[in-house]
Amino acid sequence: MKIYEIRQLSDTEIQKRIEEEQSLLLDMRFSHSLKQLVNSAKMKASKRIIARLMTVLAERQKNVSAQEGVQSK
Repeated sequence: MKIYEIRQLSDTEIQKRIEEEQSLLLDMRFSHSLKQLVNSAKMKASKRIIARLMTVLAERQKNVSAQEGVQSK
């Protein structure tokens, strides 16, 4: 998932995707520990997707708090 695709999602959709990716990552970790995961590079890709999602969410929260600070002055 590219960053421009993530920016098009709403906050609730991003939260939902984070939960889905974390669940998927947990399953991959179990599979990897049991030597059943064929492509371990998927774990790295999943971690990166989670990081991108969390980054966009943090940017949005930072922008909201900055706008509230400007309006209160």
